[in-house]
Amino acid sequence: MTRSKPAATGTTIALNKRARHEYHIDDRFEAGIALEGWEVKSLRAGKGQITEAYAIVKGGEIFLFGAQVQPLLSASTHVVPEARRTRKLLLHRDEIARLVGAVERKGYTLVPTAMYWKNNRVKVELGLAKGKQSHDKREAEKERDWQREKQRALRARNPKG
Repeated sequence: MTRSKPAATGTTIALNKRARHEYHIDDRFEAGIALEGWEVKSLRAGKGQITEAYAIVKGGEIFLFGAQVQPLLSASTHVVPEARRTRKLLLHRDEIARLVGAVERKGYTLVPTAMYWKNNRVKVELGLAKGKQSHDKREAEKERDWQREKQRALRARNPKG
């Protein structure tokens, strides 16, 4: 199942804005994530970060590396929390097969673009991406600046009121 946007913005835990700057994102997939109890509590408190995270295929499964979930001070005493542990992503078999084919044969990268709540479950939006060259990044920045300048000019020409 591909998704264009995460659910409502009020349910967003973490966004990876750097992913859109560094990569051309061709397709998006919604994946569940296997978490421990203390991680869910930390995510509810907004202590998740995915800016340096990436996903890899290993043994026919997909794992999330580098995602950081800071443990709460009130975490259980018998659990030793690890903030950057490897977490398994939960996808359907046909989605995994499609992603494996794209990563291994076509040279794509799996980048998490968002982490959000959906029906009291944590979901990760994975982007099937290719790296941008530096000239592509500059071109995207010029386009963004041009759009911003165009909006300013239109607002100046048509003031409200």
